[in-house]
Amino acid sequence: MLALAVGGKSSHEAGDSDWVVLAIVWPFAVAAVLAHGWLLSTRRDARRVWPEAALVLAATYVVGMALRALSGRGLAPGFLIVAAIFLTVTMLGWRGAVALAARVRRGPSPRDVSAGPGS
Repeated sequence: MLALAVGGKSSHEAGDSDWVVLAIVWPFAVAAVLAHGWLLSTRRDARRVWPEAALVLAATYVVGMALRALSGRGLAPGFLIVAAIFLTVTMLGWRGAVALAARVRRGPSPRDVSAGPGS
């Protein structure tokens, strides 16, 4: 989120103070903390992409955009799209990498081995 805010500031609000970065970040940081708090309170596995991470992503996006709108920062269509893409990549990406690493560490499943090559 911070990288998105810094990039947005340098592209669109270069002359403004560094406080603009915090103005961009805080709604999504608050939303992400609330969403992860909910996830942890339900004792779900925070590393799972589906459905846990998808729910955290959706809540972060919706609540973050609502807080941004309430704070008067605006919801330009380009920002809605870029923020959705950025949040998706960053919030789901690390979970996907963890899942892939766990799968590689476990090795092939018995089903994969029993099928054998050329089956």
